[in-house]
Amino acid sequence: MEVHAIEWVVLAALIITLITIDIVGHVRTPHAPTLKEAAWWSVGYIALALAFGGYLWIIHGPDFAGQYIAGWATEKALSIDNLFVFVIIMAAFRVPRQYQQKALLSGIIIALVLRLVFILVGAAIIERFSWVFYIFGLWLLWTAFSQARAGTEGLGEEEEEAEYKENRFTRFVRKIVPVSDGFKGQRFLWRHAGKTYITPLLLCVLALGSADIMFAFDSIPAIFGLTQEPYIVFAANALALLGLRQLYFLIDGLLSRLVYLHYGLAVILGFIGVKLILHAMHENTISFINNGQGFHVPDIGIGLSLAVIAGTITVTVVASIIASKRSGGSDAATKPGVEES
Repeated sequence: MEVHAIEWVVLAALIITLITIDIVGHVRTPHAPTLKEAAWWSVGYIALALAFGGYLWIIHGPDFAGQYIAGWATEKALSIDNLFVFVIIMAAFRVPRQYQQKALLSGIIIALVLRLVFILVGAAIIERFSWVFYIFGLWLLWTAFSQARAGTEGLGEEEEEAEYKENRFTRFVRKIVPVSDGFKGQRFLWRHAGKTYITPLLLCVLALGSADIMFAFDSIPAIFGLTQEPYIVFAANALALLGLRQLYFLIDGLLSRLVYLHYGLAVILGFIGVKLILHAMHENTISFINNGQGFHVPDIGIGLSLAVIAGTITVTVVASIIASKRSGGSDAATKPGVEES
């Protein structure tokens, strides 16, 4: 796939435009979005992501469009799991609901920048060292096992009671920079008595952004298992992440009902892990494995990948809904954050 520089410019312009719309239309005037507002914006972002897939189909053909759709769907599914952590972080920092849009958007911007760096570094490594697919594949298989184990331990039911412990980065920030007492509107910085403080809102943004670094260690190898084109990888990541803010407000009260989410993610990550290892075997250059020669192994095409990912997501959601209805559901979902006093 040959990507012209103008395509990167157009993608960057699209991302900046979407961020600007979010800032002007949602963040500048603090408010807690209604369910209807969140639903319409979520549908809009999904439509935009699919339209971008249509653009790739026209310009680069169905194979690359399929790689993008599979990557975007995988990132979208993984982002739902990320929302569990975001809910806990918001609750731990007691972010007032009307300020949560700014916190989420700012965290997403940090995540986009960091993921772009990871993607470019990952693409450079893959281009020079094909054996890295062995590492990516084994890592995803371990992650899949961890997801399945989390499901058997009933983490989905205990998530609301989980407590967030600040990571080393946010603890380090607290030590070197004074933090204000309470929120100061939507401000990130607050100056008082000749001294500059960071607010809990900025600390929460840093927590969200740094938490996404851990998520990237799963999602970036996963999408490289579907495509090795950096443009597609970043586009899928960007359009999945940019819709995360709306998705947060749409399903934050329904997360506890996705009781089989861990199993669904385990299937997707395990499938991509196997795909990566098969690809590594096919491209094998490690001298002590098969004398440095590639193996004749089946190649999992993008069509099968799309079918497995879409089918797994559908079965996971439908099965979770049925199980939730049978158990009476959980109507008392905890809303992250509290009203500012």
